[in-house]
Amino acid sequence: MTSTVENETLIGGLYREGEPVADTKAPTGPLADRWEQRKFKARLVNPANRRKMNIIIVGTGLAGSSAAATLGEAGYNVSAFFYQDSPRRAHSIAAQGGINAAKNYKNDNDSVYRLFYDTVKGGDYRARESNVYRLAEVSTNIIDQAVAQGVPFAREYGGLLDNRSFGGVQVSRTFYARGQTGQQLLIGAYQALERQVAAGTVKTHSRHEMLELVIVDGRARGVIVRDMVTGAIETHLADVVVLATGGYGNVFYLSTNAMGSNVTATWRAHRKGAYFGNPCYTQIHPTCIPVSGDYQSKLTLMSESLRNDGRIWVPKKKGDTRGPREIPEDERDYYLERRYPAFGNLVPRDIASRAAKQVCDEGFGVGPGGRGVYLDFAEAIGRLGRASVEAKYGNLFDMYQRITGENPYEVPMRIYPAVHYTMGGLWVDYDLQSNIPGLFVTGEANFSDHGANRLGASALMQGLSDGYFVLPNTINDYLADAPFEKVSSDHPAVAEAVASVRERINHFLTANGSRSVDSFHKELGHLMWEHCGMERTEEGLREGIEKIRALREEFWRDVKVVGGGDELNQALERAGRVADFFELAELMCIDALHRRESCGGHFRAESQTEDGEALRQDDEFAYVAAWEWAGPGGAPVLHKEDLQYEYVEMKQRSYK
Repeated sequence: MTSTVENETLIGGLYREGEPVADTKAPTGPLADRWEQRKFKARLVNPANRRKMNIIIVGTGLAGSSAAATLGEAGYNVSAFFYQDSPRRAHSIAAQGGINAAKNYKNDNDSVYRLFYDTVKGGDYRARESNVYRLAEVSTNIIDQAVAQGVPFAREYGGLLDNRSFGGVQVSRTFYARGQTGQQLLIGAYQALERQVAAGTVKTHSRHEMLELVIVDGRARGVIVRDMVTGAIETHLADVVVLATGGYGNVFYLSTNAMGSNVTATWRAHRKGAYFGNPCYTQIHPTCIPVSGDYQSKLTLMSESLRNDGRIWVPKKKGDTRGPREIPEDERDYYLERRYPAFGNLVPRDIASRAAKQVCDEGFGVGPGGRGVYLDFAEAIGRLGRASVEAKYGNLFDMYQRITGENPYEVPMRIYPAVHYTMGGLWVDYDLQSNIPGLFVTGEANFSDHGANRLGASALMQGLSDGYFVLPNTINDYLADAPFEKVSSDHPAVAEAVASVRERINHFLTANGSRSVDSFHKELGHLMWEHCGMERTEEGLREGIEKIRALREEFWRDVKVVGGGDELNQALERAGRVADFFELAELMCIDALHRRESCGGHFRAESQTEDGEALRQDDEFAYVAAWEWAGPGGAPVLHKEDLQYEYVEMKQRSYK
């Protein structure tokens, strides 16, 4: 796809500005009526015609499984692709703390509007009002759907569903299943998916990885995949393609994501013309087990729900090496409670993460290298009793003890921020369709409804909202134009896509370098953490871009991939994923460099208030940054989607 570029002069030698982009599907009128208005105006496909249409869904986490199950139930022919051996292995299963819904079961003045407001504010006013309100509105349906599927949410003594509070809000709206909420919700979606597999409307393809998007006459019409067991390259064609492949946090190497999580599916679509929205918006989770050594390849998340009852503190004395139980109360700094008295330990994730980094950088951190703060449950155990705390968090406590060898019932947990969720992703309109007709993107794979920062317990909400309720209502409008011209596997566009996949694989297999794929990935992750991590500066980002480019050139020249292409070859899989991470990393740094403001998870040191809080520049940057691929070595093109606020006043966030 080509771009009409308004400014042919490279900006800082890094990118060009193109035409603005607009969400043409966004409805107008009263906010509360917009979703119903869009559903009514969207065209329908009658049941007999649905049976003639084919849909490809890539990814079977919460967004993908729920979409496949719902579209299969509607009568479409669905093919679902995933690189795990079972949909139950999707990374959604690792989510712990809960899922938000505006049910107001606690009678604490919650509402759909309050959930909408909290989410817009938590995202630092960088999300669309219409999308966020729809998410809040649909949230109540998700809980009913999950309960009907048998998801074992926690319940109060009388049998009613229980709720707890989460960061960034002052009400209790988070439904949970101990610390296994993601697992239980995914099993519910998986059961619905398998029901359609048995009914014959959904066909699943396990251990298959998407390596290319097929575009014919400007429309997404299929995917090229590799059978990860046999190495066979396969072509699969359909009327529409849905990407539900999650986020890209593993560009940092160390993150809370599953080891296999990657950006390849969405990046392959980006290279075919799909805009990439807000790539620099990376969420750092404040409640993770600290790094324990250079050998680590993954970080472990401790649920944010622990901040309900756990109190976060550090010693008031720098370099204090005493055990936590030896430090008296008056020599402890409960810094979140001190700095943010209204929200205390339940401030949003971006604020809690930066605060932890700050106290550690100042020399008050605990544990090896001083990279940790305490999360202490002594007060909660004294107030509620150990049995009550164990009932709420027992499995999380057990996991922490197995990993660290420390008993959190007796000594405080040690936690430190780590890369978690990514708010960026492929740009989509209100219908969840990218700028490529026929390519829909759901869940964390799109640039989402969270703006510059995701509030806790809303990722599961968005994934299931997209899959169960939004996509099935909007994809019909596109498919109402069918039947599309039939595409055969020998079509020139298909042949070109297959050839590009084979060429890429052959390059990796014939390169006879001296370094492993993982060594490059680890070095890239270190560069990203240092230059595009929790705090960014102009100087650091420019340096990071140059270092990433140099390392990428070395990767293509000196990588070594053992094994062959016609077999199970995990080194080959990782090589393709890391190659895409290199290109993504550069775009993330360019996006972070161009956005000369601080907002949510993007903190520019040059833009902060006197007391160190994020300072937005709304007059310059109140837009979605949608980036267009300009070819290998080309300067990416920036398309801006202006954000308009009618119902929420844009103002400095305060949780004090």
